[in-house]
Amino acid sequence: MAPSLNLSLPGIRLGGRAVLGAATLDFAAGEVTALLGPSGVGKSTLLRLLAGLLPLPPEARIRTGDGAPLAGRIAWMGQQDLLLPWLDLLNNVCLGARLRGQRPDRARARQLLDAVGLAGREAARPAELSGGMRQRGALARTLMEDRPFVLMDEPFSAVDAPTRHRLQSLAAGLLRGRTVLLVTHDPLEALRLAHRILVLRPAAEGALPEDHPMPDSLPPRAARDPAVLAAQAALLERLAEAA
Repeated sequence: MAPSLNLSLPGIRLGGRAVLGAATLDFAAGEVTALLGPSGVGKSTLLRLLAGLLPLPPEARIRTGDGAPLAGRIAWMGQQDLLLPWLDLLNNVCLGARLRGQRPDRARARQLLDAVGLAGREAARPAELSGGMRQRGALARTLMEDRPFVLMDEPFSAVDAPTRHRLQSLAAGLLRGRTVLLVTHDPLEALRLAHRILVLRPAAEGALPEDHPMPDSLPPRAARDPAVLAAQAALLERLAEAA
């Protein structure tokens, strides 16, 4: 199981605007934490701070449960698949190793493509694949990195609802045991996949995270579960109030 993650932040300002308020966040080992809130509230900013894509303030602290540095142990999956159009699917999945000057494990890449339902499409270019196939390819590429921490920024928002539902079920199984931070605008997605939901509430000093009550069952949860549907309605109301 992947280690836990702790982030202690001072207030974060970008462009002179308070984005995130001072907070300490604990993400449990091997669990999915979903981050929700209005657009522009700082959800993606939080992921980028953890990924090293934005500089951390000197007062900020990141600690992992095993005491090892976070750097080099993160995989990222964003809103767009970002598959390179001139590479076939297999080489897109192996891209990380190639960029690091390493020899890619093509056998493992084929196993992952099989796991996401893309066996036999290894030689296809992205233009030959549907949106759902490309997102499954992006998921395989993320898993190919084999990192204990996975940051996901609205990873399934670009596909239709039935495809999103299938991708959620697939991701829940393949990401089991990793410490995952999932940014989403979809309350049902959060309730299906997450062990914990944090709602970022806008405030004058920057957005502040608040826990949202969860159903008693463990993820992945069925979308038709009455407890999930009731929690979805409550979460929608809360998000509407936050906006």
